[in-house]
Amino acid sequence: MARDFWSKRLNHRLLQRSVSFTDVGLIPPDSTVVVETSFWSVRVPEILTPRVPEILAVLSRPLRVTHSLYHTAGEGMIDMLKRHEIQVLRHAGHSQIEVAALASVSRRSVQRVDTEATVTHIDAAREREARGIGRPAKAEPFRAFIVDVLARDADLLSVEILRRAKLKGYAGGKTALYDLISALRPTTVRPLVRFEGLAGEFSQHDFGQVDVRFLDGARTRVHFFASRLKYSRWVEVTIVPDECAETLVRTLVDHFALIGGIPLLAVFDRPKTVALKWTRDGQVTEWNAVFAGVALDLGLGIEVCWPSSPEQKGSIENLVGWVKGSFFKQRRFLDDADLLTQLTEWRTEVNTERPCRATGVIPAVRLEEERPRLRPVKVAPAHLALRVPIVVGPTAAVIHDTHPYSMPPDAIGIPGTLFLYRDRVRIVAGRFAAVHQRLFEPHAKSTLPEHRAQHVAAVSGKRAKRYLQREHLLALGPSALEYLTELTHRRPGIWLRDVDRLHALLATYGDDAVRAAFARGLAEQAIGAEYIAHYLAATVTIPAPLEGDSTGQPPPRSPLLGHPGESISRDERLPFDGGRS
Repeated sequence: MARDFWSKRLNHRLLQRSVSFTDVGLIPPDSTVVVETSFWSVRVPEILTPRVPEILAVLSRPLRVTHSLYHTAGEGMIDMLKRHEIQVLRHAGHSQIEVAALASVSRRSVQRVDTEATVTHIDAAREREARGIGRPAKAEPFRAFIVDVLARDADLLSVEILRRAKLKGYAGGKTALYDLISALRPTTVRPLVRFEGLAGEFSQHDFGQVDVRFLDGARTRVHFFASRLKYSRWVEVTIVPDECAETLVRTLVDHFALIGGIPLLAVFDRPKTVALKWTRDGQVTEWNAVFAGVALDLGLGIEVCWPSSPEQKGSIENLVGWVKGSFFKQRRFLDDADLLTQLTEWRTEVNTERPCRATGVIPAVRLEEERPRLRPVKVAPAHLALRVPIVVGPTAAVIHDTHPYSMPPDAIGIPGTLFLYRDRVRIVAGRFAAVHQRLFEPHAKSTLPEHRAQHVAAVSGKRAKRYLQREHLLALGPSALEYLTELTHRRPGIWLRDVDRLHALLATYGDDAVRAAFARGLAEQAIGAEYIAHYLAATVTIPAPLEGDSTGQPPPRSPLLGHPGESISRDERLPFDGGRS
């Protein structure tokens, strides 16, 4: 505290009286030496060293206080390398003042290091403990007590040891005692056992992600799934859109098909796409249903291990890191297409051209030895179906991934199974079954033509039937919505008849043809069922048009509409109830 006070006072006085030797041209600015007093150290010209008392008394010259004295004030004990430096300089014949200046420490520190033994290690923490620096911990007197307790029960909980220590008079905090318990508790060190897989025995699989920067500066996050046979080191890497369970199992089967078979066991970490719950000893108690179903179909054994546990995975545990370091971090890409092209080239290189560093053999060579031990893939990738339990809803539809798929109305309420293929969906509920093209677009619906007719027949009431038919038409998309909205407002009293005929056209010509006709009708502002029938009859030859439709030009005016400027006759008009008919 005294040093800080006097140094601040000296700096204040030097600011008030800033006359310097260099200002008057007496000496060069670099010809100075350090002079220490009991309160500070100052730098003065070398030629004026004999007159230091006068300089300190007058303070008319620039005496800059150095920081050497206070170098370690806020840093605690001087580290062992600094002590070694001081000892080396002293052994070389430098004075204590010179060593203090060269090592940037105080002279008192140099004096203290002179009395110490020669430095033989650089472990500052061990030296601090040996010197007993700092206040003793309150838990230290209970060291013998804790050792005795742990000798009787090494697995006793720390909180119980804390309770017993308090009964013995411990008055400190729990953190200090817990640290002491952790240091004294005996630990069992298990030897690290690494293993090599035999031919056809193991394969390792894992997801990975990496941020890729393209040459134009754009950045994207790339997800990939990697598989590798442990014996031959044959590797397959596929870019995937996500890391969900379906992506895992489909890419897994793709890789097995490319390899030419499946091994006895597939090794995974513990992602939720594989295992959902497990006990403390690692035994899986609940598997992911999608993953488990595919594993049964393939006849594949599954082995899961703890993350970051290399001893459980053999010598290729860092599969994802190897892919990142060997491919993604070594190459530059123009765009997504270039990335896929280079990935194909890289797979060919590491599998068929470059010897593996672990085995010294090209993976393709060892794969020929391993392939006889691989078992055939029971399910081809195109035929792989994921089983999803479902119940047919009250609207006679099954919803999967927000997409409704139609079912016969008699199947309402029946539980069943949805078989999810890569491009289609098959639903089985009791004695009812349906096959749909798989939907991927948001808010898309799939209704089979035969189901439309069955739904309408199952609905009671003329009004309900018409509205259900309109819902079927609205499911065609935005063009149908806009067309039917225009139709309802232009023909508020007879739109029900148009909907009935449009629904029949939908059942005959199909979704795509009617959707295209709606778009053309909107473009030409031809609103009415007769115009849609004309478009379909003129452009679609298979299937045959409905009876009464022709490919000729429509009549100049509809018999229901009369002239555009005239009203509909009373006997031909439907009762208008504001849309409630």
